[in-house]
Amino acid sequence: MPENIFPLDSSKPFDDQQKLGHNRWHPEIPPIATVKPGDSFRVDCREWFDGAIVNDDSADDILNAPLLTVHKLSGPIAVEGAKPGDLLIVDILDVGPIPQEDSGPLAGQGWGYTGIFAKNNGGGFLTDEFPDAYKAIWDFTGQVATSRHIPEVAFEGLIHPGLMGTAPSAELLATWNAREGALIATDPHRVPPLALPPEPREAVLGGLAASEFDRVAGEAARTAPPRENGGNQDIKNLSKGTRIFYPVFVDGANLSVGDLHFSQGDGEITFCGAIEMGGFIDLRVEVLAGGMETYGVSENAIFMPGRVEPRFSEWLAFSGTSVTLDGEQRYLDSHLSYQRACLHAIDYLVKFGYTPEQAYLLLGAAPIEGRLSGVVDIPNSCATVYLPTAMFEFDVRPSASGPHQVTQGVPAPRAANA
Repeated sequence: MPENIFPLDSSKPFDDQQKLGHNRWHPEIPPIATVKPGDSFRVDCREWFDGAIVNDDSADDILNAPLLTVHKLSGPIAVEGAKPGDLLIVDILDVGPIPQEDSGPLAGQGWGYTGIFAKNNGGGFLTDEFPDAYKAIWDFTGQVATSRHIPEVAFEGLIHPGLMGTAPSAELLATWNAREGALIATDPHRVPPLALPPEPREAVLGGLAASEFDRVAGEAARTAPPRENGGNQDIKNLSKGTRIFYPVFVDGANLSVGDLHFSQGDGEITFCGAIEMGGFIDLRVEVLAGGMETYGVSENAIFMPGRVEPRFSEWLAFSGTSVTLDGEQRYLDSHLSYQRACLHAIDYLVKFGYTPEQAYLLLGAAPIEGRLSGVVDIPNSCATVYLPTAMFEFDVRPSASGPHQVTQGVPAPRAANA
């Protein structure tokens, strides 16, 4: 096993660990360790809410999820010799739930969760149609996930980090804050908000000196979106065996990682749409000097996905076009097209006895495939969502016998005061 340079004790909160990570992006957050090119190492990761979501049949914890506290990131990790303009090569050697802890109160100890976030606390891809908070708990058996809240489905997870990236430079951070602030100003009271500005409350900034804390906390960027440094990209294919090439913006690159997922559908459509968990990730790093200019990678990572995807061979696919639910025509709106494709899949699954919320949770958690299928045929773009048929314990295809009716057990819980 590689040396664990960021161990986590499951009996203690993230903020009380021997080494303190962070939950904001800023170039001045000091590294917790330094590694050399060619080194392999392990990093423990806490799920993004640090135990605030529990294994029960209530969604009140999702309703009241403390969004100001996320994400709990392990790092930064400096790489000796990395300079701005280089590419940091990161190989994912292994990734999985919390080792040797297959039961316990933390997500990753044999279980994980998926949530539909309330519209006034984060929302989601389909928040206008699903404004209330719901939750599903998933149990892990090897690589397979099942849920008491979504009956008659089982699927192999494609385990991956939802969030990994390098630290921004001061100039890049200022760019983020300026452009996102300008967007917020166009509709400052929107629910959910258009973007998340710097927020000093609940900021965790690693080993930063106390004298600098207030200033840095007021500048540091929230970790919710993906940006030029990688960040919260939620790419389900960043799995074991993946090689990623990250732009370097500061000396040492300062790599951070967290937000591990047991499984996720393309888009992570419920916002907390993956099966969230804590766990471990084994990495190896190299530095490609001057790689940003050499390969034209001035922003955003490129990657070579691993070869460990579940072997689904048959799919049931749904399409959608850029027309709103009330019939308004939009011009080549691929975001809307994917929403409509997902809604069509949900409508279909309801015919088999699932509630709309169960179907929505399933699309977020299962390894569905989302594709932009047509982006040139004015005025309608076309997006498609592919459901692997093998994840259902019944024949989900249309047939003359009509849709099978699932046997409901514990329904996906809805927040009591939603």
